[in-house]
Amino acid sequence: MTPFAKFLLVTAALLLAVAVMLGAFGAHALRNLVPEPALLTWQTGVLYQFIHALGIALLGVFVLLVPQLPFAKATGSFFLVGILCFSGSLYALVLTEWSWVGPITPLGGLCFIVGWVSLAGSLFRLPTRPS
Repeated sequence: MTPFAKFLLVTAALLLAVAVMLGAFGAHALRNLVPEPALLTWQTGVLYQFIHALGIALLGVFVLLVPQLPFAKATGSFFLVGILCFSGSLYALVLTEWSWVGPITPLGGLCFIVGWVSLAGSLFRLPTRPS
């Protein structure tokens, strides 16, 4: 296993574990502390963290199969920054009501989009074999 593939897979596993903990925290501890719209915001952060942590895991598997996958580091970086900006800003907004974090959320969403397009570009650049 390459160090980068290992990094991606370990990072994904940890992000998924944290997503489970944050989901449980939202469902149990926050339920009585914040209004329903804030709970929905929290759940959105958790959902996007789950999806993109799975994206990082998928990228790790691709890197195991093709160690020199084009754009792999960029893709992983965009997913990770996207989780920190998108989900992180939503968590901060719910817990602190800091309105200034609101503009960070779309930047995280943009990172997610660029990450998925980067992954598509990586896969597109791979040579194909006749079946």
